[in-house]
Order: sequence, then C-alpha cells, then structure tokens
Amino acid sequence: MGMYWQKDLETMTASQLEAHQFQKLKETVSLAEQSPYYGGLFKKRGLGTANLKSLEDISLFPMTTKEDLRENFPYGFLTMPLNNTIRLHCSSGTTGNPTVIFHNRHDLDSWANLVARSLFAAGARSTDVFQNICGYGLFTGGLGFQYGAECLGALTIPAGAGNSKRQIQLMQNFGTTVVHAIPSYLTRLYTVFEELGIDIARDTKLRLLVIGAEPHTEAQRQRIQDLFGIKAFNSFGLSEMNGPGVAFECEYQTGLHLWEDAFFAEIINPDTLEPVPEGEVGELVMTTLDRQAMPLIRYRTRDLTRFLPGECPCGRTHRRIDRITGRTDDMFIVKGCNIFPMQVEKILMNFPEIGHNYLIVLETIKGVDEMLIKVEVSRDWFAGDMDVLENLRRRVVNEIRDEVLLTPQVKLVEPGALPKQEGKAVRVQDLRKNEGA
Repeated sequence: MGMYWQKDLETMTASQLEAHQFQKLKETVSLAEQSPYYGGLFKKRGLGTANLKSLEDISLFPMTTKEDLRENFPYGFLTMPLNNTIRLHCSSGTTGNPTVIFHNRHDLDSWANLVARSLFAAGARSTDVFQNICGYGLFTGGLGFQYGAECLGALTIPAGAGNSKRQIQLMQNFGTTVVHAIPSYLTRLYTVFEELGIDIARDTKLRLLVIGAEPHTEAQRQRIQDLFGIKAFNSFGLSEMNGPGVAFECEYQTGLHLWEDAFFAEIINPDTLEPVPEGEVGELVMTTLDRQAMPLIRYRTRDLTRFLPGECPCGRTHRRIDRITGRTDDMFIVKGCNIFPMQVEKILMNFPEIGHNYLIVLETIKGVDEMLIKVEVSRDWFAGDMDVLENLRRRVVNEIRDEVLLTPQVKLVEPGALPKQEGKAVRVQDLRKNEGA
C-alpha cells in the first residue's frame, strides 16, 4: 500500500480529477432531482443534468444554505424511500428544526473509507490502537472516526468524551497509540497525566494525535505537540458533508488535503457570492460527489479558508485548504459543540424571572474553553432569597445544557449590571486565547 490508502484516487492528474468530478457531478445532480426540494427548485428554474457541459457550469445552480435544510425538515432533501436509509445524524437544538443528514449503506461505506484515508495520510496504520475520545450519538465525530478507524483496520476503543483518569487507564491497559480528541480537552488531559505522575513518553505508547471539531490556532496545536511530545494532525469536516473525513493533514502538515474525488469545493466572497482569486480567503462552498441518500449542491459552509498554492511533498494531488480562520455567521464552537447565541436567548427568554440583558463570555481557563453566561434577573422578581436565586440558576443551566449539549457556567446578576450598547447589542464576548494564529 505504501504511502497511500488509495493511490489511484489520491494522485490523479489534474485532467483525470476533473473528468472524475464532472462525471460524479452529473450523477449527483441526477440524484438530487429526485428529492422534493431540489426537484421542485430545478424544475422551476429549468435546471438539470442537461445544463452541465463542464465543471464550471455548476455556477448555474443555486447555493444551498442551512436555512434551506431547516425549512425543508425532515425529508425535503431525501432522494429515496426512507426504508432505503440506515442512519441519520442531526444538529442539536430543541427550539427550532435541526439540520438532519440521511445516509444509506453506500454513503456510510464511502464516509468510513474517507476517514480511513485521512487517518492513513496522517500516519495511522492497521497495527495501531485508536482511542476515540469524542462524543458518540448524533454528533458525527464519534461514529465517524469509529467506523473510519475500523475501516483502516486499527483496534478501536470507543472511549467517548470525558473521565480523564479512565481515558489514561485505557491508554495504559491497551497500549493506545493514536488518540482523537478536541484540542481543548487534550490540554486538560495533560494536566491529569501530571497529577498522576505519569510520563507520556515512558509510560504510554502514544505516537500520534488527531484534533478537530473546534477552532484552534497553530500556536495551540504546537503547545499540544510540545506537551505530549508527538505530532497532532488537524482534521476538518462538517456534518452536512458527512462529518470528519472532508479534509485532513498528511504527515508533512502543510495544510488540509481536501478529498476532491468526493467533494467539489469553491471559495467565494460571502457578500458578492463570486469566486475569490486563487489563494485569497473566502467562504467555503461544497458539493457532495459520492452521497446518494441526501446529496447537497453548493452548500454554504460559512467557514472561511483559502486554497493553498503549490504542491505537497507527499505527492497527493488534491488541493489543500488552510485551517479555518473564522465564520461568516455568529455561530461559535465550544468543546466541539456548535452554538448559536439565539439558542441561548430563546432558553433565557422562557424564564419570566430573567430580564432582557445577557452576555455570553467565552474564556480559556486552564487550557480549556468554557462558556459563562451572565444574565440579569428581572427587576420585579428577586426579593433577596438566595436559595430561590440558586434554584433559578440551576434551572437555567439545565435548560441550556439540554439545548446546546454543553454545560455552561451561569451567573445571575442584578438588573442594570451588564453594559448597554448604543447600537446592536453585543451578545458574545470571546476572550479565548488567540495568539499565534
């Protein structure tokens, strides 16, 4: 197998890749026409496979947004009978429609293969013991890496998130060599190694880390590598494009190889929706090329990145993207959870005891990202009973945790305690360490 998981696909010439993408694009558009949403939209606009004369003709098709997915929940994008699908993943949220992605057997096999290819590119092999320290369930990072590592042939430990002492025990008991985790958790895990007096180099077999699911700087990645004494490889994915396995670093860490045989990528100006010049930062727009149950065409990811120039020493010919530098919307990510301020606001506004002003503060505490929500109580409600105040605080914490799948810190403050703005209210204050990006 050498350096590649699938050499014929990973090292295609530019003309071979273009021909492959064009054929897959025509198949994808043909499939998409069978869904209620795309079928109706394409018919209304006179679009179909007949419009595709070259890859550039993808620009004739409208872009798809997260709002489109929500408005056509749950089955508007499904191309086949429900009994032909075997799994779904969806976003968190109880206050509005989540975004849901359906998969059939082909889709899951393709996804697992892409994750296996990604892990192989970073240096993982079938002889490794892979410990997945990530949430399972609807979150794609758990099962996505689980099935990918199994496809690779590695012994896979579905450890799940948290319980650091147990994680370290598993590493020692079974000789874990590769770990996948969010970067903020790894800094916390290292402190537990120190507390237990365990030397990573001497007392474990760890040799490779995979990090992703939350934004992090190059400086944070480097700190993790320095702490553990091994390389940490960046992963990029989003649930609308399957999850992990969309783009991945190889052993040279020169950017993320985007698997162009499975995805067609564009980078646009988010204001004009026109392509940006090669190498400039813009919004990543993606089309699935190898998904049957729910293909997506020109999906606006809201992630900001750029195509990296030049070739990678590894010999893979697919284009590389830079680490994600930000987003075009107001979503933020904490501990791998995608959170919108409006999710928090809708919960808070359900409590009559709470006023109208709140502030979400994101901080890095002891190397771990935390979310603190400062909330003003209603002027007419609080009568000085601290037990009643604590009861309200706990109820707010529980409601928000159930909504965003993350336990926040909540601080109730007196009316008027939070700053007021002349213009648009500032609801999120991001104080997380961001040096060295």
